[in-house]
Amino acid sequence: MNIIPIFLKELENEAVTTRKMLALIPEDKYDWKPHPKSMSLRELGGHIAELPGWAEMGVTTDGLDFATNPYTLPPFENNQELLAFFESQLAKGLDAVRNTNEDVLQEEWTLRNGSHILFTQQKHEVVRVALNQTTHHRAQLGVFLRLLDVAIPGSYGPSADEMGK
Repeated sequence: MNIIPIFLKELENEAVTTRKMLALIPEDKYDWKPHPKSMSLRELGGHIAELPGWAEMGVTTDGLDFATNPYTLPPFENNQELLAFFESQLAKGLDAVRNTNEDVLQEEWTLRNGSHILFTQQKHEVVRVALNQTTHHRAQLGVFLRLLDVAIPGSYGPSADEMGK
């Protein structure tokens, strides 16, 4: 089975809901977090927006070392900038997947922090992780928005807000 068309369709389908969710983040609440250990809305939105780009990283590199590439939040000041960043990352992810081949997706990719290896997996699994992380963090964003009494759209069917509940 050729997995590339499956990944392309899934990236495009998930982008529809992700756009809706990111657009709903209240800009005046970017620094809000529901718990001290939680990400802020700005951090969570930025992370969700960058995740399609992880598909590119997974396909075009052999790994990521946090010791030499510390995480930095992508800069944005409003939802328009956040959505533009998301679109750029989505385009990179789609292009990388579209322009790879099945053999490359079988190659190994390693996540590390210096000499400490967090995991090694095949590149197709890294693309899957990017998709799974998008779904996971988008659901987390839905909870954050619900706590702020923001009506949320459905992801795989109508939400309670859309059903008038």
